[in-house]
Amino acid sequence: MIIKASGLTKRFGNQTALDKISFEIGQGQIFGFLGPSGSGKTTTINILTGQLLATEGSAEIFGKASQELTSEDLSKIGIVSDTSGFYEKMTLYKNMLVYAKFYGVSRERVDELLRSVGIYESKNKPAKNLSTGMKQRMLLARALINQPQVLFLDEPTSGLDPSTSRIIHDLLLELKAKGTTIFLTTHDMHEATLLCDHLALLHQGKLVETGSPTGLIKKYYTDKKVVVTYQDGSTKEIIYNALRTLETPAIETIHSCEPTLEDIFITLTGGKLNV
Repeated sequence: MIIKASGLTKRFGNQTALDKISFEIGQGQIFGFLGPSGSGKTTTINILTGQLLATEGSAEIFGKASQELTSEDLSKIGIVSDTSGFYEKMTLYKNMLVYAKFYGVSRERVDELLRSVGIYESKNKPAKNLSTGMKQRMLLARALINQPQVLFLDEPTSGLDPSTSRIIHDLLLELKAKGTTIFLTTHDMHEATLLCDHLALLHQGKLVETGSPTGLIKKYYTDKKVVVTYQDGSTKEIIYNALRTLETPAIETIHSCEPTLEDIFITLTGGKLNV
């Protein structure tokens, strides 16, 4: 396993941010860590990457305890979070070159990365003048500059428009195909369904459910109902097994009533994810 958490617990004074959470992530997987703001997602990343010590339990990357990661280990990791900073008065390109020099990366590699996230044409703009979407893509390109084996993304598409989010999604799927392991925190259920091989639902520091998106939807699809729309515009909700008795010529569409990940989270916790 590339990433492993066992009984991970973190307390800040009397507040428990994480409560005995455990999971494993294999190479080339996109692992979705889902929960509302304040549920412990960022704290988990900070512990996994050795920036924060757990109160109890253990965290490992590359088979090594997170607090024992060396500079060589860290050079195999990329991170994009809401605390990722950049030099506002420098151009986008110069921001990238600072990191390129640090990792001994060529300008050609920088150009390739900027093109891959669709911001090469804006490379000479001061970073402070970039749109929110461009800043996010710059930070993602910067996190990829060292060709990391593990990529931590903390809400990478939060606040972005759909077209920009799609660019990032396509890039993440390309990285996955090349064997990159991606730890993705999000409260966007559609994003998680599209991208993730496996996911964990986090609520108030506790894992309330784990599994693949399709596996969880199948598990909680207990009513087995569909909505039938007829050619006259009327609709009818029926149980799935009753489909065989319907007269098909009058039917326009049939839609499954299976739950979304958001529905499942609300069922388990009574709360919403997008808060």
